[in-house]
Amino acid sequence: MQDQFKQDSVTGSRGIERLVSGIATSDGAGVKLTRIIAQPLQKRLDPFLMLDAFRSDNADDYLAGFPDHPHRGFETVTYMLAGWMRHRDNAGNEGLLQNGGVQWMTAGRGVIHSEMPEQEDGVMEGFQLWLNLPSHSKMCSPWYRDIAAADIPEYVTEQGATVRVIAGMSNGIAGAMARKDTEPLYLDIALPAGSVFATAIPATHNAFIHVYRGTVDIDGTAVDEKRMAILTNDPTAEGLILTATVAARLILVAGNPLGEPIVQYGPFVMNTQDQIYQAIADFREGRFADGKDTAK
Repeated sequence: MQDQFKQDSVTGSRGIERLVSGIATSDGAGVKLTRIIAQPLQKRLDPFLMLDAFRSDNADDYLAGFPDHPHRGFETVTYMLAGWMRHRDNAGNEGLLQNGGVQWMTAGRGVIHSEMPEQEDGVMEGFQLWLNLPSHSKMCSPWYRDIAAADIPEYVTEQGATVRVIAGMSNGIAGAMARKDTEPLYLDIALPAGSVFATAIPATHNAFIHVYRGTVDIDGTAVDEKRMAILTNDPTAEGLILTATVAARLILVAGNPLGEPIVQYGPFVMNTQDQIYQAIADFREGRFADGKDTAK
């Protein structure tokens, strides 16, 4: 994949609209995490619905995991930086998410799954991103894919930045996943101190970064560790240019907004309140998908 690297032409960078700090919370059976994107930001960051970050070397913070729970109407993208997590669902899918790997799941018309740690000690760290589905796909068949770390395309820039392309396209490198409607870009970027990194971002896309190691600078504004920066929607900017003031790691996420109503009730995200009522009824009455719709 490295041979395909071709530096994007980025002569104007998006700036920072605002900085956001996550909120400490818990989910599942009490797993401690930081919620970075929640409902108040859904419209601004359409098509992204939620972003959780988790990192702990205390097993009490994560060992209870996420027992069986339902989803409908969106996709989950789980990126495991460190640790092991076992996925099982009612469509018969099962997989082990390991260091550096990604689990991409389309809940569609409905899935019930569990995500349980397969470790009793050590660091567990990663992110879970919720990506909305367009109205015409909300009741599609559930779908699931495990992507091993070795199958995620990666490139190194002339300044030594190492970039993993989970989804979308960056500097000539196509990612492991693509989606037609939301067109997500999802990069994990490791930067040496003093290095500069640039990548194109479609002008139509909403975009943000989350720094999880070190500090980066965008147009004179520092983004410190554990902070998210929502990037400006500037039609004259061709992408993003950032500088690592110290060695840093961050995720860059962008996507094409759907511009549709968002109605959320817990693990169900639909377009109308009536659809939410139907989702609740279908789950309670056992009508969620139980077919064998699996990744090819």
